[in-house]
Amino acid sequence: MKVANIEHRAHLVEGGLCFDIAQASDGRFPADPQAVFARWQEVSDWAAGSSLGNGRPYRASELLPPVPRPRQIFAIGLNYLEHAAEARVEPPREPMVFTKFVTSLAGPRGTVALPSAAVDWEVELVVVIGRAAWQIEAEDGWKYVAGLTIGQDLSDRTRQFAGSQPQFSLSKSSPGFSPIGPYVADVREVPDPDDLAIECSVNGEVMQRDRTASMLFSVGEIMARLSRILPLLEGDIIFTGTPAGVAIGRTPQRYLRAGDRLASRIEGLGEMLHDMTGAATAAREHGTQPGRN
Repeated sequence: MKVANIEHRAHLVEGGLCFDIAQASDGRFPADPQAVFARWQEVSDWAAGSSLGNGRPYRASELLPPVPRPRQIFAIGLNYLEHAAEARVEPPREPMVFTKFVTSLAGPRGTVALPSAAVDWEVELVVVIGRAAWQIEAEDGWKYVAGLTIGQDLSDRTRQFAGSQPQFSLSKSSPGFSPIGPYVADVREVPDPDDLAIECSVNGEVMQRDRTASMLFSVGEIMARLSRILPLLEGDIIFTGTPAGVAIGRTPQRYLRAGDRLASRIEGLGEMLHDMTGAATAAREHGTQPGRN
């Protein structure tokens, strides 16, 4: 089962067609994409055993963030050994956790405005919570996951290192800095969710390539450690960390520029494509003026 957000309504997508979940279920399930995650198991069982009727073709440009309003967004830093090495820091002994703000969420296609000349790419596997999790064990982590999607943890390095201490959450939460999609794939239909190929390219040049098996802290371990401190709620999302190959770790450094096309791919989860624009375009799109928003 793959669930997408089209026209702000939950849809199943398959074979280039989409099926409105609320309509196909005669109102049994909600149209709100965010509400689907609290009933993920029910929706999955229904989708597997029901005739969905006639779907319609959809365009990639119609896809919105498949998880539009999570109550909590977690992100894990330095979760790949080679990424820690390129950052010239010791690998963390505990998951390095920060938050991203919900207003930074965006869909899997579109434009991203660059607020500075040092915006970096970070492709990541994103986990979507399907059951409330509180003080769980690592080996049980996947039982609480609804599905998986692709994410980009775009980062304004100028903002991140502007002060005496790094600003992670603010530097990674400008509008459009947390695109996710194109859909949420049911974790039970992913052959090995702990080992997926992950890749990011800019203008066709591969910048990051690894497998999620290289994570220092697995999805189950991340969930267990987070849930010892606070509850994970249905529809929450976790950005699980990025592999090596980011701009700041390159010599010379090469950041995103207006006109660049950023492609993000994860095995079995599809692809996201985003075009970079300048700050003047950003002001027009968001109805703001540079330096005043």
